Amino acid sequence: MPKLSVNVNKVATVRNSRGGNLPSVIEAVRTCVDAGAPGITVHPRADARHITTADVHAIAGELQPLKGRVEFNIEGDPRPDLIDLVLAVKPDQCTLVPVFPGEITSQAGWPADTPHDVLAGVIGAMKTAGVRVSLFVDPEPAAIRWAKAMGADRVELYTEPFARAFERGPAAAGASFAHYVAASSLAFELGVGVNAGHDLDLRNLTLFRTLPHLDEVSIGHALISRAIFVGLGRVVKEYLAALDG
Repeated sequence: MPKLSVNVNKVATVRNSRGGNLPSVIEAVRTCVDAGAPGITVHPRADARHITTADVHAIAGELQPLKGRVEFNIEGDPRPDLIDLVLAVKPDQCTLVPVFPGEITSQAGWPADTPHDVLAGVIGAMKTAGVRVSLFVDPEPAAIRWAKAMGADRVELYTEPFARAFERGPAAAGASFAHYVAASSLAFELGVGVNAGHDLDLRNLTLFRTLPHLDEVSIGHALISRAIFVGLGRVVKEYLAALDG
């Protein structure tokens, strides 16, 4: 069964829209963990529009007693302050993602022609600190091979194209899914673990959960959006059940 890492960015977005401490990101983390989530993800951006540096430290402290049971994943671009934060907090995993000026959310994986010196030193430093490193990539063979060459422990497959294909019906979903199967199989052959994320939800997980060699999915927007209506703990349990088939 693939593991679920709940992205709590949206909780911080709502809090920041008003100021103050409500809704509490820490309370959200506790609710997810109490419901059985084996992972928590955050993506602290440079403009701190949702998760802040203080949030990262607070969540790290909250999860420290649960080390080995609940994993902490920090996503972000390899800017100096993010690198320093990861090396200070030492989460279980850091997912390095490319960031494009003005983007609302991630919109593509690392290009396979990204120069080695852009990330190699960062990856090495994180692995030396005991942090598992995942690279956010498109489901393409060249990108998987690039991630392997960079020394990544895992890749996170960018799944928005699959989500859009799933909306178009079974034929489109099946054709898209085949690309992800090929990418995941190649990663496995190369000794690279496989994560996935972006626009996965309760509907399209019925197919995507069957991806060979899938270790983890990171889900935030769809999960938190449903939680507004039915409650966070209940939704986490729904996603765990969906992943379990």
